[in-house]
Amino acid sequence: MHCPFCRHDDSRVVDSRTSDDGASTRRRRQCQACGRRFTTVETASLSVVKRSGTTEPFRREKVLAGVRKACQGRPVSEDDLARLAHGVEETIRGRGAAEIDAHEIGLEVLPSLRQLDEVAYLRFASVYRGFASLADFEAEIAALRAEVQPDPTQGAT
Repeated sequence: MHCPFCRHDDSRVVDSRTSDDGASTRRRRQCQACGRRFTTVETASLSVVKRSGTTEPFRREKVLAGVRKACQGRPVSEDDLARLAHGVEETIRGRGAAEIDAHEIGLEVLPSLRQLDEVAYLRFASVYRGFASLADFEAEIAALRAEVQPDPTQGAT
C-alpha cells in the first residue's frame, strides 16, 4: 500500500474495522517513512456475468430495481425491498466466488420474494424461470396453494 503523502510503499495497519455490514474492511494505516496516517477501505470484488458473456460489477441497486418492478402496485414497503436486496447480496457474497451468473442472482431473489409477496413472486419468477405458457403459471400457482393449504386427502393422525 503506497502512502498517499510520500508514496513510500510500506505502511503498517494501526486499526481495522468492518463496515457496511461486513462487506468491507476499513483500515487505519501509518506510513513507515513519513509517519503520517491514512485510511483505506477494502472490498471484495464481485462480477456479474451477463447472458451476452460480458461482465460488470455487482450492484445491489440493480437487484432492488428488478424487485421493485415486480412489486409495483403491491403493498410492499421500500424497507422490505431494501432488506431483500441486502439479504440477496449477503448470500451471494457469502459464496466466496469472484463471479456469478446474472441468472443465479435472479434465482436467489425468488425465495425471499415468495415470502414477501406471492403476486410479485409470480411476476419475477415468470421472467427468471422463463415461463412460456399459461400452464407454467398454473403449475406455479398450484405449488403456492399446496404450501399454503394442507392436502385435504391426508387426514389428521
